[in-house]
Amino acid sequence: MAAAGVILVRTLRLLAGKVREGVTTADLDEAAEKFIRSQGATPAFKGYRGFPGSICASPNSMVVHGIPGPYRLERGDVISIDVGVILDGWVADAARTFPVGPISPVGANLLRATEAALHDAVVHCRPGNRLGDVSHAVQHRVEGEGFSVVRSLVGHGIGRNMHEDPQIPNFGDPDKGPRLEEGMVLAVEPMVTAGKHAVRVGDDGWAIYAQDGSLAAHFEFTIAVTGAGPRVLTPWHESAAQAAA
Repeated sequence: MAAAGVILVRTLRLLAGKVREGVTTADLDEAAEKFIRSQGATPAFKGYRGFPGSICASPNSMVVHGIPGPYRLERGDVISIDVGVILDGWVADAARTFPVGPISPVGANLLRATEAALHDAVVHCRPGNRLGDVSHAVQHRVEGEGFSVVRSLVGHGIGRNMHEDPQIPNFGDPDKGPRLEEGMVLAVEPMVTAGKHAVRVGDDGWAIYAQDGSLAAHFEFTIAVTGAGPRVLTPWHESAAQAAA
């Protein structure tokens, strides 16, 4: 899974260099698929439950599951990109939300708070803690910053399959829920809106939007629970030099 994660991080780094005004989400999808396959891996999302893209590309008020297509990025947009990679039968999953040029103060604060919530959650992914500790860490940060956690969408266990038990809500009470054990691998993914938490499904049956039309952000790591503490298997937050080291 760590090896799949390396490819995934390189994919996100490639896409980060392509996120700019005028680029379509189909352009991003094509670049991601070409790169992932060039590494001897498979895009995990392509064909998954009928999903047509290799990535999920979700702009502005779209929270997740955006099908790549003709949408052309505009200055001031935010774009959430979710990537899955399968290598030798093992899956890695991660997401980032990118600004397209300068964005509004609300957008900048939303991205900062959502990413910070993910890092807060990582700290709790260690043996002996409970799943509620992870969920509560996300909720505490997000709501403390004045934003809303999407309650109808969850993170998940991950391994040979994209979605495995347990489900990982982004809200909850500390010291509640299943106890984390060494060897578990979790896809933790805060999904946050600048307005209220209610969402709706788009006409294509895939895209999920903030119901009130507010901006949304999505950040995700695949995290292994180890005896030495949390191990992020998709460390897109590290520089290329750090990753190589």
